[in-house]
Amino acid sequence: MNTVIIRPAKLADGDIIARFNAAIALETERLTLDSDRLLKGVQAVLDDANKGFYIVAEVDGCVVGQIMITFEWSDWRNGVFWWIQSVYVEPAYRKQKIFTQLHRTIEKMAHDDGTVCGIRLYVERENVRAQMVYKNLGMYPTVYEMYETDYVMGRE
Repeated sequence: MNTVIIRPAKLADGDIIARFNAAIALETERLTLDSDRLLKGVQAVLDDANKGFYIVAEVDGCVVGQIMITFEWSDWRNGVFWWIQSVYVEPAYRKQKIFTQLHRTIEKMAHDDGTVCGIRLYVERENVRAQMVYKNLGMYPTVYEMYETDYVMGRE
């Protein structure tokens, strides 16, 4: 495999990130997302670092993977949790440690930041393969279940 470059996403990466996000939704939840809303959501993060940030994996000048980080303040820890979201690696590049490189970059950034108290993510209950990857990277299941009220997707 060629050299993998891990870098912060740029505004010009918005289209590929939106395409990857649509692929994530279809692959993991069999959802077709509104492409206009999705692109605007991606652009909102790329335009406003307070919302979060993306890092991408690039091979031969092409983006082949991504992670988005969003923030959650913890008053218990007086620090910020970084939430890993929108994880995607192009199918042709899977099983080549792309996600591992993205994750290690995020871990280093979090340690270097000084305000980050931990890294969290959520995963579909049925996505056992992803759960094993996360465990192999030193992450573990929490004691929390997740609940939501979704005003956009309208799940009932």
